[in-house]
Amino acid sequence: MNPNRILTVPAAIAALLCAAGCSQRDASLRQELTALQSQVADLQRQSGLAQDYIAVANLQAIYGYYVDKSRWDDAAALFATDATLEIAGRGLFRGQARIHEYLNQLGPLEYGRLFNHMQLQPVIHVAADGRSAKGRWRSLMQVGHLGKEARWGEATYENEYVKDGETWKISKLHSFITFYVEFDRGWNKGAVALPKHLEGLEPDTETTVKYGAFPEVFVPPYHYENPVKPK
Repeated sequence: MNPNRILTVPAAIAALLCAAGCSQRDASLRQELTALQSQVADLQRQSGLAQDYIAVANLQAIYGYYVDKSRWDDAAALFATDATLEIAGRGLFRGQARIHEYLNQLGPLEYGRLFNHMQLQPVIHVAADGRSAKGRWRSLMQVGHLGKEARWGEATYENEYVKDGETWKISKLHSFITFYVEFDRGWNKGAVALPKHLEGLEPDTETTVKYGAFPEVFVPPYHYENPVKPK
């Protein structure tokens, strides 16, 4: 009997056992690595959506600040090329150029003019692919001209947004004015009629939703369902 042959049998068995064990450990490591890669991808997706949420919230707030100070060119630049704008009963304006025209009809910032639009209470839903979003907002308005008028108003927005490259833009702005009243009279004395077409500027189409503001009862449609309502 070859003594060298006898010695190599245990070594071969050990090598086989080691190979089997190593193979099992490699498979386990591969599973763990796959799970970690999946977790990282999910965290990256969540992080991206969170950043998109912030960007959309900032975009809408920036719009409000520009409108307050009659920075119409800056406000119009926030819209996508094929965006739509619809405010109160003034009809719908389609495309960035027409939105720019509409906004500039609202007049310049001047002595004695108050024009505040506070963008509040956002409910924002970013699409799973991170390329579009929808948002509901409440705008509390202060409108006044020295010696002429002083008014309170509230508008509920149901807006849509689109990511143009890596930049978020407004693709649809729909402002439902729910009340508009004289400051010194208060809403218990009635309301101001909803504004109609701007003089000298016709919309591309009539308003898409016909409604009445306070004292009429109207609830602007929601883009989302109740998140805790039983299915």
